[in-house]
Amino acid sequence: MKNSSDFQKGPLEPASVTNLAAHPGMIDPFGRMVDYLRISVTDRCDFRCVYCMSEDMNFLPKKELLTIEELERVSATFINLGVKKLRFTGGEPLVRKNIMKLFNGLTPYLESGQLNEMTLTTNGSQLEKYAQQLADAGMRRINVSLDTLNKDKFAAITRWGKLEQVLEGLQAAKKAGLRVKINTVALQGVNDDELHTLVSWCGDEGFDLTFIEVMPMGDIGNEDRVDQYLPLTKVRSILGEHWTLNESDYKTGGPARYVEVKETGGKIGFITPMTHNFCESCNRVRMTCTGTLYLCLGKDDAADLRAPLRSSDENDLLESAIFEAISRKPKGHDFIIDRDADPSVARHMSVTGG
Repeated sequence: MKNSSDFQKGPLEPASVTNLAAHPGMIDPFGRMVDYLRISVTDRCDFRCVYCMSEDMNFLPKKELLTIEELERVSATFINLGVKKLRFTGGEPLVRKNIMKLFNGLTPYLESGQLNEMTLTTNGSQLEKYAQQLADAGMRRINVSLDTLNKDKFAAITRWGKLEQVLEGLQAAKKAGLRVKINTVALQGVNDDELHTLVSWCGDEGFDLTFIEVMPMGDIGNEDRVDQYLPLTKVRSILGEHWTLNESDYKTGGPARYVEVKETGGKIGFITPMTHNFCESCNRVRMTCTGTLYLCLGKDDAADLRAPLRSSDENDLLESAIFEAISRKPKGHDFIIDRDADPSVARHMSVTGG
């Protein structure tokens, strides 16, 4: 098997898909450049957030997961095919054993400039341990999922989480020089009374803040997403009563649309898969920890990359599988939250990796 140094010789041309290889990177059927890959390194998590998964989860057998070496090889292949941004997710990525080996193996791509950014979405539970290591590996910013600053609410939302542990991790991230963006899922009747508090706190801490609408993905047990759903049009209206929100053209490569808060100097992003999907500019694909490449967060169309990965030490089969998948990336998704409707897709968010 090749190691990371074998993939630093510049972009590779897939031998068997010459029509798509002629493009400068991976272009989908709608002319969108796919240069952003999100990889779920594990479906496991040390929280059980009520909008994400059931408390009694059945996780994948470890033998089905790609090894750290395979994750590095796939990442390197995507980089050589034009990916400029890598985001690692879960589950909770920092509970994956030997996860720093993966990040450190990809550091040379950042140093060479072939990769623009490597970043992470985390629940913050392990940040006190890993923050400095992440910075040393070349990460410059991270996203931390945090839906409330109330200790009791936090315990209720996450079921297993401890707010103090996350807050300590956030301070460790600041100390390590990592820029932090807080991701908050807007939850009706849960944190809708904390919107102003969250904006103020993020301003004081120097964190940006992004609100996200609940998405209908996977069975969440006794919880009901209709009761949870809070449209961000309403959130923005509430915020506008207290804060001056100025439109911004700031972008991070993801789907959020940003405003600047005059009073704090911080930014607020809005991710609206329900009220206004972000498909027209989608530059992303997502790979699970088993090597399944999902071409759209809200659809089940996928490609198996594990089989070609394990079939050969050469990358021709893997590259061809990637290009074939990109050639059928759909135009977009249509999420529906309805009390009588099944989840739009059966898999949990923790499987796809956000």
